[in-house]
Amino acid sequence: MLTRIDHIMICLPDLDRGIETYRRLGFAVQPGGVHPGRGTHNAIAFHREDYLELLSVRDADEYRRGGGGGLLDFIAAGGGLRYIALQSDDLAADVAAMRARGVDVGDPGDGERRTPAGQTLRWRSASLGPRNPLPIFFLQHLTPLAERRGHAREHPNGIVGIERVYINVTDVARTAETYARVLGIPVPKIQRGAVIKADMAVFDLGPTGLTVAQPMEPGPAADALARRGPGPFQALHRTTSMEAAATWMADHGVPPPARGIRNTGEEAMLVGPEHTGGLYVGFVGPR
Repeated sequence: MLTRIDHIMICLPDLDRGIETYRRLGFAVQPGGVHPGRGTHNAIAFHREDYLELLSVRDADEYRRGGGGGLLDFIAAGGGLRYIALQSDDLAADVAAMRARGVDVGDPGDGERRTPAGQTLRWRSASLGPRNPLPIFFLQHLTPLAERRGHAREHPNGIVGIERVYINVTDVARTAETYARVLGIPVPKIQRGAVIKADMAVFDLGPTGLTVAQPMEPGPAADALARRGPGPFQALHRTTSMEAAATWMADHGVPPPARGIRNTGEEAMLVGPEHTGGLYVGFVGPR
């Protein structure tokens, strides 16, 4: 079954600059390694069980030879949050179940990356086909969590995990039906997102939420839709201390984030796309 959001993929034109950007936001980002034969390399900010991936093209020719799927065009258009990886505990069974529901999804394939320390991390993944062009894919790790985390450090901003990821759409009710069929989850009740100013449907995957949102008034969702069109636009993270996160960012030259009150009554902070490489980065948690 699909158990949680595994990681988010943020695509940037320059990996070193991206690492510096996210370190200023308080993420303990470390070089991740290279993807052999794919022409890309990455950096990782590992939380307790999920993570943030910064991805860039290391060798454009190798990327093209490897059958790259539009990453260069995505980066040229501004980059940002491109895909959300959903973790599976049995990918073959999940793919079979999706196909039984009429979902266009490819066969699971093997993947790996080589870390700077020389360790090879392995997984299996499956992507949706052209009849279901959603910005999600499915992943089953073959390397245990402890080995994947390695020597990951605590984040100065207090982040412990991904809370929700938000995807802009133009028709939330209709799109929610599509996601429900792909995920094998009932359509959630539509609710108004008080911070993003959008009607939204939240698909709960373990402790994480995959959210499709339709802007209903001026706000972050409407801004992102006008700027980049439909697609992922925000990642909300849970922190152990909002003030620690705010203080770290202020001390490292990040302007004060916008603040708002969520439907849950909690305060949230949002750092705008001009300071994050193209997406809204949110924080929620105790003061």
